[in-house]
This record gives sequence, C-alpha cells and structure tokens, in this order.
Amino acid sequence: MKVFLELGWFFKQEKKAYISGILILLLVAFLQLVPPKVIGIIADHIYNGTITKGMLIEWMLVLIVVGLAMYGLRYYWRIMIFGSSVKLSKILRNRLFQHFTNMSPSFYQKSRVGDLMAHATNDLAAIQQTAGAGVLTLVDSLSTGGFVILAMAFTISWKLTLICLIPMPFMALLTNWFGTMLHKSFYKAQEAFSSLNDKTQESITGIKVIKTFGQEKEDIEDFRKQSADVVQKNMVVAKIDSLYDPTISIITGISFFLSIAFGAKYVLNGELTIGELISFTTYLGLLIWPMLAFGWLFNIVERGRASYDRVAKLLNEKIEIMDDKNALNIVPCGDIHYRIAEFTYPGEERPILTDISFSLNQGDTLGIVGKTGSGKTTLLKLLIREFEGYTGHILFGGKKLQEYKLVNLREAIGYVPQDHFLFSATVAENIAFTDPTTSIQNVELAAKLANIHDDILQFTEGYQTVVGERGVSLSGGQKQRISIARALLMNPEVLVLDDSLSAVDAKTEESILSSLRENRTGKTTIITSHRLSAIQHANHIIVLEDGKVIERGTHEELMELGGWYKEMYLHQQLEELVEHGGQ
Repeated sequence: MKVFLELGWFFKQEKKAYISGILILLLVAFLQLVPPKVIGIIADHIYNGTITKGMLIEWMLVLIVVGLAMYGLRYYWRIMIFGSSVKLSKILRNRLFQHFTNMSPSFYQKSRVGDLMAHATNDLAAIQQTAGAGVLTLVDSLSTGGFVILAMAFTISWKLTLICLIPMPFMALLTNWFGTMLHKSFYKAQEAFSSLNDKTQESITGIKVIKTFGQEKEDIEDFRKQSADVVQKNMVVAKIDSLYDPTISIITGISFFLSIAFGAKYVLNGELTIGELISFTTYLGLLIWPMLAFGWLFNIVERGRASYDRVAKLLNEKIEIMDDKNALNIVPCGDIHYRIAEFTYPGEERPILTDISFSLNQGDTLGIVGKTGSGKTTLLKLLIREFEGYTGHILFGGKKLQEYKLVNLREAIGYVPQDHFLFSATVAENIAFTDPTTSIQNVELAAKLANIHDDILQFTEGYQTVVGERGVSLSGGQKQRISIARALLMNPEVLVLDDSLSAVDAKTEESILSSLRENRTGKTTIITSHRLSAIQHANHIIVLEDGKVIERGTHEELMELGGWYKEMYLHQQLEELVEHGGQ
C-alpha cells in the first residue's frame, strides 16, 4: 500500500472530493445490508405462516427505496473518485511534459523517445487506475466487508461468523505473495513495452533509410522479437494475475461450506431460524465482492506502484541547466567574449574544446570553420547554454551567460541547427513558430530574406501547405531555408547559422547572405560552415582543429597566412571550377 502514501500529496489536494466519495461509499455499503435482512425476515414470516399482503408491500417499498438510493449514490461516488483520478493523470502528464522541456540534451542522449512516451501513456494510466479503482476497491472492500461481518456477528450469530472467517487469513497471505510477484513482473513488462514503443517510433522515423538499404525483413524480424518479448513478459503478469480469482473462489467456497454445514446444525439445535440462515448466507454472498476486490486491489496497487516508481525516477532526474536565483530578467545584447580553458561533454574523458579565446563586437559577423568534429557546433551550444560545466566563462553584453534568465538569453539568439526540424503544420505556422500571432506579411518578409518565398508560392496551398511530419515533403534546401526564416522572424540580437546553408547552391547561398548583410545592420551573426564561401565576407574568422583555434583573422589575412584556411579555400575554388566545366 506504499503507493497510497506516495500519492498522499494528491489525496490531500483533492481531499474534499475523496472524502465525499468515501462517505458515499460507506453509505452504500451500509444500505447493502438491508436487502439480506429483509429477505430473512420475509422468509421467517413465510415459514411461520404470518406473512400478510400489507407487510409484503411495505418491505417491497423498503427494497425499492434502498435500491434507488444506492443507484444515485453510486453515480456520485464515481464522479468524485474516478473524476479525481483523471485529474491526477493530467497533473502528472503536465509535470512530465514540463520536465521534458527543461531537460538538457545530455538527458535525451541517454533516454529513448519511445520509453518517454510509454511513461506518459501506459504508466500514467496505471497510476490513474490506482487513484481511482484502487481507492474504490480499498474502501469498498473494507467497508462492505466490515459492515457485512458486523451484521453477521451481531444480528445473527457471532459463532457462525468466526467459523466462516477461518479461511480468510490464508487469502490475505496468498494475495500479498501474489502482489509481490506481480510488482516485479509488471515493472519488467512496462520496460519491455517501452522498448517496443521506442523501436516502433525509430523504425517509422527512419523508414526511408530502412527501405533504401533494403532492410525491411531484418527490421520486421527485430520488431517481431521485441513484440514477442512484450507478450512473454505480459504473459508472466497474466499468469500471476490469474491466480487471484481461483484462490479467492476456493476460499469463498470453503466459507460457504462451513456456513451451510454449521448453520444447518444451529438451525436443528434451535440456535438459528431458517430466515436467519438465509440472511447469513446472503450476507456471505455479499462478502464475495470484498474478497475479489481485495485481490483486485493488490493487482491494481502493485501495477500502480511499479509505474509510479518509473515516473518518479524520471521526474527525479536532475535538471542540469537552471536559472541562478538572482538571474537578470532582461534580453542580453552587446559584445560576446569567449574565454574557455576546457570543456568536456558529460561522461566523456577527452576535452572537446581547449584554450578558446576570442571576442565578437556587436553587429559583426563571425565565421567558424574547421574539419568535422573540430568543435564548431559545441562552441555554439555553449552560447545557448545547452551544455555547461566548462572551465572559464562566456560574456554577453559584459555579463556571464549564467547571469541572465535562460528564457531571456535564448530570446536574444536565433539558432538554426544542422538538424532542421519542422513540425507537421503549415509552412506559415512553421515560420511563425516563435510568434504565432504575427501577421502573414511578417512571415512572408522572413521567407523572402531566407530566399524561400518563391518556392513556397509554388507549393500546392502556398503558405498554407502542410509540410508533413519533420518536413518530410520538402527538400533539404527548402527545410534549411524555412528554418532560417523561422529564426529571422525573431529578429534576434544574435543569429546563429550552424552549417545551415549546406543544402543550397552557391547562388542561393550568396542571395541569403546578401539579404542578411542588408537587413541585419547592428545585429550580430555567427556562421559555421564547411563551405568557405559562406563566411569569407565575415568580419572575423576562426579556424578550429581538435577543439583549438589554430588560425584567426579576416579572409584576406588568412589567405596571406597561407595555412589550413588558404589550402581549403583554393581546394574548394578548384572543385567549383571543375563542376562548372572550367568556366
């Protein structure tokens, strides 16, 4: 029953609803005692030949009133208890989603999307069941069982009641044992479902790659194996679950046998009347539900506890990037200064950045180039505080990044990553993602600056064209330019293009860069690129190699230096010349 204690914060929050629901349940449990008693009284009158028409009508009216009362009361306790359990699911779902949005990229590197989805669906459903059906079965089994036992003991025969309750301790021991086994098995079953969920999500997302390499059969076989594992682990749960009803039925059957055997003896001895024995056995029939509910309670509670443990473990994951207590609630602007002695990714041993030191004046353009894996993207992710833990500092407007609230810092930076993500929405909605209330004119202006406006007009529905999940219906270059337009709509203090022009041709690239120079006067721009033509007009250029700055200067200064930059620039110029047939 530990999970009820862990959910105490919620029961306290919804105490009015739960107290009302429980009181109604107690009243229903009490009213259930009336029909068996009435049946016994009528049976004795029939046996003694004292029954009259008026008496029969009176007792029938009592049964009708009690039945109608229970009908109405059962309606209201469901609203109180089950309605509250839905609120619990909503609260936990919102907490999970908010927690997901606050987590850093390192969390998503070690967590699987399918697993996180399973937490937000299956696990929450099991917890909701605990707060709804779990509370019902706990209260109803105890109240109904308690009232029935008291009625049997004090209104009929305490001796016969004790005899019939002899098998009950065995049921408690067995159901507790089943519950322990169920907890372990259900936890494993939920983990298996998470893995299958993740496999499904990954396969659907990567279906193009699977088809391209002809791996459909292998992928289906892998899915089949994981699906079989889910079935196997759930079969273990089902086998344990299936032990409850037979066990309870046997215990109940023994109790019925004892009641009839000893009850008949007491009737013959004159200690009980026929009507009282009929009432007793009818009350014993009412005990079947509390017994079944008691077994079902263990089932629900252990499932809920396993799921709550999984959700609680997830919610206890530490949020790595947080605001300082005295963080400034202003959007930063001004010069940017990097002074990083060393930065190493969490869980790694080798530093990815070493001795990084440079300054960027407000309104200037910085170009960052280097081989793949040289640390270009890492440098930018530190600026938007996706990662921390470096030795040194980064200043923005004369203050450390940590001195600003995270939301204000990111409001100042329009970041276009290498991996362009578009939502399954219209083109206009994707561009206006940062400001859904903006006008279509502003959306079109941003699209023109990103040189995607003319392409959009050629789409089936223009700006109202739904691009499909992750922009599946667009080319790489179109996705890149829509992502750039989305960032430009923010009109950020700092625009960061992280190799965001790789999928466009040289002419389109030049057009975009010209638009940025003309329309972002006084605003800072940072561009990383493998194609040096994208950064040759930058005010400052740094060349990274193995996380260190090996060259710095303007395009002209680097060409005079005759190092890596010049060699790569001439190589790319030669490639372009060959591509154009020497023209």
